[in-house]
Amino acid sequence: MSTGLLVLVAALWGAAAGAFLLPRAAHRFSVQDEEAGWRDRCPAGHPIGRLVGPARCGRCEAGTPPYGPGAPRLAAATALVCAALAAATDTRPELAVWLLLAPVGVLLTVVDFRVRRLPDPLTLTLAVAAPALLGLVALVPEHAGDWSTALWATLALGAGYYVLWLVNPGGMGFGDVKLALGVGAVLGWYGWSTVMLGTFAGFLFGTLYGWGLVILRRAGRKTAIPFGPFLLAGAFVGLLIGAYAA
Repeated sequence: MSTGLLVLVAALWGAAAGAFLLPRAAHRFSVQDEEAGWRDRCPAGHPIGRLVGPARCGRCEAGTPPYGPGAPRLAAATALVCAALAAATDTRPELAVWLLLAPVGVLLTVVDFRVRRLPDPLTLTLAVAAPALLGLVALVPEHAGDWSTALWATLALGAGYYVLWLVNPGGMGFGDVKLALGVGAVLGWYGWSTVMLGTFAGFLFGTLYGWGLVILRRAGRKTAIPFGPFLLAGAFVGLLIGAYAA
């Protein structure tokens, strides 16, 4: 398969996942910390069926707008992420893992921005799925990563964020610590330089965003911001560079 066709297929997968899988999940997971579990009803109070799917309620009146974030934006964002990963990774087998995990990263980004929360069912699933899937890829010829480094990076990045949380629990949520486990596995696949690059990029993006809010007078220096999206953005940049250089 040519690179152009591969990128197109990846973009179509991302668009489909963003449009048909993520909207309902984003609504269901966007609950405050004090609320248990996730939402099980639409804004009108009707029960929601499956976890994933379009954000439309069949029991609401015709013409009722969708609930949750807009499907077109989710589709566009996920398509761009998947296309970029395909362009950087090319036909190597680990691309399948990146394409499976990319919608989860987009979902986590949306939920954290909406309610400043990283749900355990998503972060812990990512922490388990990333090293497990990469372990399977390590058995396939022509991959360009190292599974043992991915495992060590899982522990190292998780431990590093845990220390940061202990030092300043008000500046970082424990959800970021759990998210760092999965991110460490993904970045570690391409080596320690990729881990350092992705980690640095995440802190850089978070810092720039925070200072941007301060400059625009939309936040103070001590205002807490959701860090998960920037952790994921840094991982995305590190992964693109690591995959391209591999």
